[in-house]
Amino acid sequence: MGLVTPDLGYFVWALVAFLVVFLILKKFAWKPILKSLNEREQNIAGAIASAEKVKAEMAQLQNENEALLAKAREERAALLKEARETKDKIINEAKEQAKTEASKIIADAQQAINAQKMAALTEVKNEVGKLVVEVSEKILKQELSGANKQEAHINSLVDSVKLN
Repeated sequence: MGLVTPDLGYFVWALVAFLVVFLILKKFAWKPILKSLNEREQNIAGAIASAEKVKAEMAQLQNENEALLAKAREERAALLKEARETKDKIINEAKEQAKTEASKIIADAQQAINAQKMAALTEVKNEVGKLVVEVSEKILKQELSGANKQEAHINSLVDSVKLN
C-alpha cells in the first residue's frame, strides 16, 4: 500500500523541489514567457486590425470600382446615343441632298424637253411655211383655166413634195 499513500518525507521533498523549480521559473522564465505571450497577443491584435483596415480599403475600392463602372456605362450609353443621332442626321442630310439633286435634275430635264419641243415646233412651222411658199409659187407660175386642171395640178404637186 505504499504506492497509494505517499510518505510525509517524500511529500515534503516533492514540495521543496516544486517550490525551487517554481521560484527558478518565476525568476528567469516567467517574464520572458509573459513577454512573448504579450507580444504574440499584440501581433494577433495588429494582424486583426490590419485585416480590418485592408477589408475596409477593399470595400472602398470595390465601391469606387462600381462607381467607375457605372460612370463608364453612362458614358458608353451617351456615346452610343450621340453616334445614333449623328448617323440619323447624316442620313437625313443625305436624303435631303438627294431630293434636292433629283429636283434639280428633273427641272433641268423639263427645261431641256421644253427647249427641244419649242425647237421642233419652230422647225415644223418653218418647213410648213417653206412648203406653202413652194406650192404657192408653183400654182402662180402655171396658168390655170379650169377646175379639173387645177385639181390635177394640186395632186401632182402633192405627189412631188417630199416630206422630211
